[in-house]
Amino acid sequence: MTTTTLTKRAATGSLLGLALGDALGFPTEFNDVPSILAKCGPWREMELPSPAIVTDDTQMTLALGRGLRSAMDRGLLEPQRMERPVREEFVAWYESPENNRAPGRTCLVACNLLKTEGRPWQLASQIGSKGCGANMRVAPVGLVRGLSDEQRAGAAQLQAALTHGHPTALAASDLTAHAVRLLVQGVEPTGLVGLLRSYAYENRTRYHRRWLGDLWTFSQDPTPEHFIARGWDECLEILGRLQQAVCTVSPEVDPCLATGEGWIAEEALATGLLCFLLFPEEPLTALRRAACTSGDSDSIACLTGAFAGAHLGVDAWPTEWADRIEYRGDLQTLGALWDA
Repeated sequence: MTTTTLTKRAATGSLLGLALGDALGFPTEFNDVPSILAKCGPWREMELPSPAIVTDDTQMTLALGRGLRSAMDRGLLEPQRMERPVREEFVAWYESPENNRAPGRTCLVACNLLKTEGRPWQLASQIGSKGCGANMRVAPVGLVRGLSDEQRAGAAQLQAALTHGHPTALAASDLTAHAVRLLVQGVEPTGLVGLLRSYAYENRTRYHRRWLGDLWTFSQDPTPEHFIARGWDECLEILGRLQQAVCTVSPEVDPCLATGEGWIAEEALATGLLCFLLFPEEPLTALRRAACTSGDSDSIACLTGAFAGAHLGVDAWPTEWADRIEYRGDLQTLGALWDA
């Protein structure tokens, strides 16, 4: 890891960016763009709400981060070592009185099933769901230092599968964590989509059995390779649309028109990336564009913030914004751990 990577404090920047995007997009979710403009004024001038309250996107990111920290305190990150603390953190989130931010149905149903001691997590996973809840929380997997490629991919897919079992949810989560990691390492944004497409092709038929167990058998697929390839193929299709959109889309047009509204995992990844790639060196403009969208604005903006913070580091965010974000202390504690 380079000195530049360490000094930019990418993990802290990514987590704060994720939460800031979440808070900026929270009031605009479920609104179309004309309604957002009527309520907030010109999108390039959108201000962080006061107080800067976040949604379940940030809450579940913190839950995953705490689970990963607990798992790695006990040794190398392995499937059995990771599953229990992450599962416990997801259940704790589910039962928390602060879980009142309109969370997705899939997360609620799956976490309720995960409460049952001794129930295999595969029986809780919602095999038909590829909602963006799978990957709006996965950034910590890309921020943790010292993981092998196999550990990072397996952990990204396992955390998704605890709630969202659809193969596209797994592939999109893997891609999201990989994108965060590449940006932390200093990859230029202009080459990012090409690298993600190559990664998707390389992993298209790779089923991480050690991490996922028999999850594939709960689908209608004839083999685990057929199961996971369905997910990568949907992600490859949206990455192709993203690559074209980066070159052709006007920043003044709703990004959702090019890459989808973000309610599902592959669209959240693509539209979050599109907003970042339209303004790779202007993080606040990227967040504002993501929050002024007709789709799942908070999830799109939280992913945009995670990418921008991983790329630019903690200095991407003005102090007057970062100091106001809900859960700031928790975000900074995890960020400092992974920046150390």
